[in-house]
Amino acid sequence: MELIRGAHNLRPRHRGSVVTIGNFDGVHLGHQAVLGQLAEKGAELGLPTTVVSFEPLPREYFTGGRAPPRLQRFRDKCLALRRFSVDRLLCLRFNAALARMCPEDFIRILLVEQLGVRYLVVGDDFRFGRQRAGDFQTLKEAGKVHGFEVTHMHTFPIDGERVSSTRIRRALTLGRMTEAEKLLGRRYRISGRVVHGDKQGKPLGFPTANLLLGPSPMAIRGVHAVEVFGLPGEPLQGVANAGTRPTLGGMQNRLEVHLFDFDGDLYGRHLQVDLLHHLRDEQRFPSLDALRAQITLDAAQARQFFAAPTSSAPHGTD
Repeated sequence: MELIRGAHNLRPRHRGSVVTIGNFDGVHLGHQAVLGQLAEKGAELGLPTTVVSFEPLPREYFTGGRAPPRLQRFRDKCLALRRFSVDRLLCLRFNAALARMCPEDFIRILLVEQLGVRYLVVGDDFRFGRQRAGDFQTLKEAGKVHGFEVTHMHTFPIDGERVSSTRIRRALTLGRMTEAEKLLGRRYRISGRVVHGDKQGKPLGFPTANLLLGPSPMAIRGVHAVEVFGLPGEPLQGVANAGTRPTLGGMQNRLEVHLFDFDGDLYGRHLQVDLLHHLRDEQRFPSLDALRAQITLDAAQARQFFAAPTSSAPHGTD
């Protein structure tokens, strides 16, 4: 998959494609259905598939700290899209200039002149352009003028309810990892490079590998049983905390992973961490001794989870 950062990096060779536009936060089963639809049309027309997304997400630009937390960082979105026959990801910087662009200019400049769109898939509630003035009908009318087909994403229901990023966000917030996995079509995964932390884990008896989660709030919080990939003997089992570590005065969002029965240098290694079972929410403890005692309990509970048959995990809270 080719990553194109900004419309200014589009070249003549990028003209002529089938396109979808959206946040694609989580790349869940509903998104995957759209990508499958796009891939089929691309094969039919002999054209590459292009996903157009934004960074920051429009809701983050307009609402700042009040925006709903993300399901995944941009890097994880790229890795997920790469698995679903996406040829190109065009990431547009959502800024004041893009927010001010009128719908007609967005269509003419980006879709027609730069991408040469032949087929476009969007949600039937998709809005774009200055003051969100453009909608699905605007695109349909423009398609008639400029010669491209426009269709809407089909609703993808599971258990009688539409699969959506909002629904997955709710499941993660409640610690319902099995439900989130069902809606994503895969385990919930965070990947990243191990960075130096503040060396607080080792004195507590639980050395950790630290993965920064970036400045945007993440939907996942708390302590989980995890499996880690990217190391010899994978998957390796462990316990991880997603959050800011309030007892230690932390400010950065990070995932701290303690691997069971592992002794080695992980700095600089790229890891993929599957969060399988929610143990508890993140909390502040009155002392380091209290924190150490709780981490000992967390590790024991995570080991029990891995030792038990898969079917024994409590439904709805695993």
